[in-house]
Amino acid sequence: MTLTVIEQLKSHRSIRKFTDQPIEESLLRELIAAGQSAATSSNLQGVSVIRVRKPETRRAMAELAGRQAYVEEAAEFLVFCADLNRSGWCCEQSGKAMADGMTEHFIIATVDVALFAQNVVVAAESEGLGICYIGALRNDPQQVSELLALPENVYPVFGLCLGYPDQDPECKPRLPLDAVLMEERYQPVNAELMAQYDETMRTYYQQRTGGKLDRVWSQDMSALLGKESRPHMKAFLESKGFKMR
Repeated sequence: MTLTVIEQLKSHRSIRKFTDQPIEESLLRELIAAGQSAATSSNLQGVSVIRVRKPETRRAMAELAGRQAYVEEAAEFLVFCADLNRSGWCCEQSGKAMADGMTEHFIIATVDVALFAQNVVVAAESEGLGICYIGALRNDPQQVSELLALPENVYPVFGLCLGYPDQDPECKPRLPLDAVLMEERYQPVNAELMAQYDETMRTYYQQRTGGKLDRVWSQDMSALLGKESRPHMKAFLESKGFKMR
């Protein structure tokens, strides 16, 4: 059965087990072309995508990402980078110095990456592929940069596993729509909606793990935001020219 675009978007799952089937080169290039068609602020197109195929590099990436085996096993592994190096080159060609370290430039390049990658994901899923984003590359972005020879004004935002699924997981429930869609002004957190969602997530985790995991979303968020997260990122970004001024 062919899904509508909305149905396909709402059926997204992260896939962590892939078959050995390769992705046709022509299809991969079409997926990247679809990514290029995403919206881009001021036509910056501040994205570069690095296709990682060497087994030793994949192995190193998997290790840096917390030993996530599917980084090695997926048919394709792509690293999406925010790229101001190319636009800096344009400045040089026109005899102008790039205003380096601007926070706004960092934001628009990073947003460009997210929009580009999501276009790739939607296109890939429409062709029967599965995906898994790998934000854990930011565990050690310096080593990732060295592996990929990233120049100044380029940083790795995340990786993406692509391949044909070898599993069929359930969709992870999202927050109630009324918790995120607000009218006119920002609304206070609705405790009742949060409690309902916590119970939805508790049921999801228990069913997925056969009763072994008893977790709720609010506890997950407390654990996530209640501690420092990759504190090295600020110094790393500054070292790459993203000085946030």
